[in-house]
Order: sequence, then C-alpha cells, then structure tokens
Amino acid sequence: MAGVKGQVQKRGVERRRAMVDAAIELFARQGVRGTGVAAIAERAGATPSALIHHFGSKDGLVQAVLQEADRRALERLSITRGAEPTLDQAFDWFVRDAEHTAATERELAALHATLTAEHLEPGSLLHTWFRDRGRALRTHLVSLFTRAAVDGSARVDLDPAILAAETAAFIEGVHLLWLLDPEQVDLTAVHRGYFEGLASRLRP
Repeated sequence: MAGVKGQVQKRGVERRRAMVDAAIELFARQGVRGTGVAAIAERAGATPSALIHHFGSKDGLVQAVLQEADRRALERLSITRGAEPTLDQAFDWFVRDAEHTAATERELAALHATLTAEHLEPGSLLHTWFRDRGRALRTHLVSLFTRAAVDGSARVDLDPAILAAETAAFIEGVHLLWLLDPEQVDLTAVHRGYFEGLASRLRP
C-alpha cells in the first residue's frame, strides 16, 4: 500500500508542476487577466476542477507561479547548502540573478511587477504574499549586514535595517525601470554598479 500511495503522491506532484508550467507559459503570452483557468487546465492536460483542487483558486495558482520563480532563483544561488553567504557572495548573486533575468525571464519579472502594483491594498491572498515576501527579503538582508559588521567585513556604524530597506528598494525599482525601458536601462550593469558602490560604502 505504501508503494501505491507513493506513486499517487508522485503523480499529484507531477500534475501540479505541469499546471504551474502551463500557467507560466500562458501568463507570459497573454497576461494573468487574459488567461482563464480552463485554458491553463487544457494546456496542462487536466480539467478546471482538478486545477482548482490543487490550488484553490486562480489567485492560488498565481501565487504558485510566483513561488516557482523564487525557487528557480534560489536554485541559481551557488553557495554551499546550509552556509550563510558572505557580503561578496550575496552581492555577486544579485548581479548574476539580474543577468539571468534580463536574458531569459523578462515575462516573470513583468508578472511580478504588475501583480505587486495590483495588490498594494490589504485584503487579498496575493497582497499578503507580496508583503510577507518583502519582509522575508529584508530580514535576510538585515542578517547579512549584521553578520558582516560582526565579522569585520562591514562598518559597524550603519543601521542594517535601513541598509536592507535601501537594497530591497533598489532591486524592486531598477527592475521596474528596466521593464519600462530595456533599451536604455542595462539591468545587469546597473546592479553591478550599485553593489560595487554599496560594497565600497560598507567597507570598514
């Protein structure tokens, strides 16, 4: 029975992944508002009721797509599992992630920016998700800057919380500028310049 249960769970995971992949493809082509649940289900070889069973609602599916984008980004983080990154490692990763986004994931970046703007007011599942994601990013950045001050690789007279908010604001803002005007804004170069400047400012 355990083997049968495992196979059923595996098929469920595979069906869920197929639905997320289908949603990413169709959202990128048609936008979230222009893509219905039925079209996503058909693309994934499933029924609309099966999709709702897995995700609860279209908003739930959109959240799963955003989580998948974050998962892919974390997979690209080439730091030993379980180890906390140094300042140099973290800054290098942000630059490499910008390079990857500019090369292959403009649609996901646009989806993220659009949905953030559409869910600024409290009261929706996605508003809560974006708020909590922002808090989590700032918390990780606070930890990064605090560790750097403790180990001597960064100045101790700078407020980690302010640095974290500044860095998060840069990341969100530069992506928006790039999405609006990619011919004038080089996402990777601007990231590299910002983090080089920040590293210089933090240096003891």
